[in-house]
Amino acid sequence: MQGLARQIPTADKIEYLNALLRVGFNVLDFGSFVSPKAIPQLADTAQVLAGLHQSNDAGAPDQGTELLAIVANTRGAVDALTHPRIDRIGFPFSVSETFQKRNTGAGLEQGLLRIEEILELTHKADRQLTVYLSMGFGNPYGDPWHEDELCISVERLSRQLGISRIALSDTLGLGNPQLIERVFSLLVPTFKAVELGGHMHVEKGKERSILEALWRGGCRHIDGALGGFGGCPMAQNDLVGNLSTEALLDFSSEVQPERAFNTEAWNEAQQLAGGIFN
Repeated sequence: MQGLARQIPTADKIEYLNALLRVGFNVLDFGSFVSPKAIPQLADTAQVLAGLHQSNDAGAPDQGTELLAIVANTRGAVDALTHPRIDRIGFPFSVSETFQKRNTGAGLEQGLLRIEEILELTHKADRQLTVYLSMGFGNPYGDPWHEDELCISVERLSRQLGISRIALSDTLGLGNPQLIERVFSLLVPTFKAVELGGHMHVEKGKERSILEALWRGGCRHIDGALGGFGGCPMAQNDLVGNLSTEALLDFSSEVQPERAFNTEAWNEAQQLAGGIFN
């Protein structure tokens, strides 16, 4: 939603997210506690959260979907952790110094300090922290990028700071299937204690090849967005859409046919998404 200039009414967000909660996903990224000046679309995250189903509500998610909120600094984490309903905090880190400054207003070293502070807060609150490692498959800013640099970043986050959930993010859709498979094939067996995920931005028509590459590489935690809508407005003017949830669920039905989803809620969410994203 963050890339839309038109403000989505809070009630529409609540209805849409409640439908997604009933589908049965593992995690739902529902909002962000960030500056409303930076992302006006998400200024109502606390109000949206108040309208989401509780676990004992009628129609609440059958599989206990966790709620994840994105923050860009320690103050945002403090705000998010005042809400007991939030299970996970997400923090955007980067391989790229340039993009880290564009996305969070601070460089890599300050970003690492923020991660340490936020990790301590989440531990005290008995919550989880997921670090999104953006520009994970290259960047357009001229910053050094190599697979070894990516490995060093994961090493620093996991073994030095103790981060156990890292989502490699292809922020601009730069990764090809061969690179994506190679990266995960390297990192997954090297960092066995880390839940390594894929947050991919993909051009339409390339979803299947990217999903197959992720799976062959050993990635089992994959993000999606309905209709493939979205992108990072902090990266560039032309948004590269997210990996579509439709493609993700189709792929899931093949590789994990035993995994059940609420198709009625899924159909409702798709209808609501059509009105919201148009």
